[in-house]
Amino acid sequence: MAAVKVAILGFGTVGQGIYHIINEKREQFKETLGVDIEIAKILVRDVTKPRSNAPQDLITDNFEEILAIPDLQVVFEAIVGEEPAFKYSARAIENGCNVITANKVMFSKHGLVLQEKAKQYGVQVGYEATTAGGVPVIKTMQNILRVNDVHHIQGILNGTSNYILTQMRSEGLAFDDVLKDAQNLGYAEADPYNDISGQDAFRKLMILSALAFGKQPRWEDVDVIGITEITSEQVEEASAKGLRYRHVADVQLGEDGELIAKVGPELVGPEHPLYSIEGVNNAVALDTNYIGTLTLVGPGAGMFPTASVMVEDYADMLAKQTAPVTI
Repeated sequence: MAAVKVAILGFGTVGQGIYHIINEKREQFKETLGVDIEIAKILVRDVTKPRSNAPQDLITDNFEEILAIPDLQVVFEAIVGEEPAFKYSARAIENGCNVITANKVMFSKHGLVLQEKAKQYGVQVGYEATTAGGVPVIKTMQNILRVNDVHHIQGILNGTSNYILTQMRSEGLAFDDVLKDAQNLGYAEADPYNDISGQDAFRKLMILSALAFGKQPRWEDVDVIGITEITSEQVEEASAKGLRYRHVADVQLGEDGELIAKVGPELVGPEHPLYSIEGVNNAVALDTNYIGTLTLVGPGAGMFPTASVMVEDYADMLAKQTAPVTI
């Protein structure tokens, strides 16, 4: 049986989830994929930090030790922020490794470059986990785009914002009160700026734009508006009219071939594909030329939804490598 060596970059929530799933499903992967997946190293910033959930001999703070692993086949990149995530991902690809990332900040800016580099070095990049967590929007779009053209994407791409708007309407609460509740429940970070300002949704929208259209709009031309100015009175007035506030990320191809994008709160009615999306769920509505409108819905974040999608990305890569050739 083939042995597959992998490394994990970053051991926060997502990195720990990857470690747990690979070890828990190791025997199943032997049966279903015909490989024994071994975690060879885990890259962290501070090797002195106690970690009861991983053997100390796997922990390193030196990326050169990762690259020196004999026959390393895949790197799971679960670092926060643009750097050193991009530098490490690029070097891993140049070292002949497949890379799987959940890093929307890095990938929204450098994704097209990394994918081109992967083609050059004969490896693959998996990035399903960068966008909409457990919703398989990337794989679905890749399949759809083999036949269809996608000309309009609308999405609820941040579960925190959607939870806040849902609770403001269903419970009649003010924005600040719901935000505190979201933080207590772990739905919002201690610093929720990226979520409530629209920056998180914007980054994910740029990743979807690159996939659907092969390009992104000029970032400075995209209006990005958060949800902080929406009042409970506005939500109540909208509800009385049968409308709901949704924080919508929107990109479409104009008649002149230019991309038009925006991120911000919108009032939607029951006929809108995002009207019924509640709580921390994410959703993406794709307008296509043959299928029509297809809407994907699911959990947007969390340790296991994100980590499982990353492991699924690699399982797909392995399945493709071992798939029989038909004539």
